[in-house]
Amino acid sequence: MTTPSFLDSIDSQLDWQREVYKDLHRNPEVSLDEHKTADRIAAELEGLGLEVTRISATGLVAVIDNGTGPTVLARADIDALPVTEDTGLDFASEVDGVMHACGHDMHAAALLGAVRLLKENQDAWSGTYIALFQPAEENAAGAKAMIDDGLTDKVPTPDVALAQHVMPLPAGKIFTAAGPVMSAGDSVKITVFGRGAHGSMPHLSVDPVVLAASIVLRLQTIVSRETEPSEFAVVTVGASNSGSKSNIIPDRAELLLNVRTYDTAVRGRVIASIERIVRGECEAAGTPKEPTFEYFDQFPLTDNSEAVNDTITAALTEFFGTETVLEATPATASEDFSELPNAFGIPYAYWFVGSFDAEKYKAAEEAGTVLTDVPANHSPFFAPELEPTLEIATKAQVVGALAYLGG
Repeated sequence: MTTPSFLDSIDSQLDWQREVYKDLHRNPEVSLDEHKTADRIAAELEGLGLEVTRISATGLVAVIDNGTGPTVLARADIDALPVTEDTGLDFASEVDGVMHACGHDMHAAALLGAVRLLKENQDAWSGTYIALFQPAEENAAGAKAMIDDGLTDKVPTPDVALAQHVMPLPAGKIFTAAGPVMSAGDSVKITVFGRGAHGSMPHLSVDPVVLAASIVLRLQTIVSRETEPSEFAVVTVGASNSGSKSNIIPDRAELLLNVRTYDTAVRGRVIASIERIVRGECEAAGTPKEPTFEYFDQFPLTDNSEAVNDTITAALTEFFGTETVLEATPATASEDFSELPNAFGIPYAYWFVGSFDAEKYKAAEEAGTVLTDVPANHSPFFAPELEPTLEIATKAQVVGALAYLGG
């Protein structure tokens, strides 16, 4: 890949990108409610002379058709979180209880910047560039919503899909890796049924509180005793709810679980083990009714194509240098991005962009306090360093696209 010299002109548009980013940050909207966000992004795209296609209520796509060549799809997510901001930024959220606590505003601003650079420098590349702005990543509903609304019929079929995410890593660095880079995620609501009774007459009950407690303890053995030490799995019981009064034995209990895995086979075994343990404990307790399992917020595995990752990593390294582009450690968080390339049946690459002050990160690393001193995504304190994160994220989008479109 020839190093794109037109990226030297990015300074002329960074003020515009900063303004867009700050406006999105001030006005966050939660998943599937990103109407003003989508309108602002659409206005910016139309201002660049592009036709915008709405796919699902708040999803957006703009296509630059620039002659013969490959087709690249680049995605940015746009939703915020129900988190109260505590960053102290002068452009902090103006919406009570809602915050861009995961950097999706940065993703949108960077992709808009990449679109502008590619639109204004079409003599430097050939092919088709699809910019996709996806809603509702946080609840794993947005990619599916766009697919269900006919995404694959409404845009050209891409040859490759690309995405990136800001992370609490040193700003100025980019992190890539082949294979699983973000875990699959599954949430499940389990309801177990007992027999209610007065607290003074426990012999007349089947106590779902005791049953739920037994299940919680037994579930811990899925990772500690059923999963090979070389494999990765997390099973978390995030909530256990039952009853309303001290002297009433209730007739049911609810458990909310979250599962994370890097391997589809492990994922299947863990889910099967959860159901087996719950059913077994219910049988042992003599419950009058079978338990129920409701799965939700299910995120697919993000599993980078080795070939695409190698191509992207080589291009990023050529442009930024070996000191900037580093190998990523797989994240245990989850994403729904891969639903998009999977729907088209195409390979993809997903990489991380550092966003925390590099000097402060180094100091925290040396002190062994990264986990406590570096705010993670979804924290009310999460605030990507505007400089140089926005510039690097924008350039990374362009360089990644030109690895295929630049000849």
